Amino acid sequence: MVAIGDLRHRITFQKFTTVVNENGFEEEAWQDYKTVWASVSNLSGKEYYQAAAVQAEKTVKLLIRYIKEVDTSMRIIFKDKQYNITSIDNMKYTNKYIEIKALEVESSG
Repeated sequence: MVAIGDLRHRITFQKFTTVVNENGFEEEAWQDYKTVWASVSNLSGKEYYQAAAVQAEKTVKLLIRYIKEVDTSMRIIFKDKQYNITSIDNMKYTNKYIEIKALEVESSG
């Protein structure tokens, strides 16, 4: 069961879309889509070792209230870090909560 107090972190979903820049040209960019409350945790035990086996140690598990628009083409911004969504689980198919696993994107530079 999820306690409402567990959803204490703000995360922002972003979509990769075509936008028109200030010069009137189209360009592709990440746009904020929706900001929600989430529970954020590191993988534990078996999940961590499975992720480590594929060099995905920087995977986090996020729990949010159900929103149907979320998909794996999006990314998540959490504490100024970017995460690519690797899996989405509508928990028990009840449309109440979604568990998301996301891999931190290494910053270049």
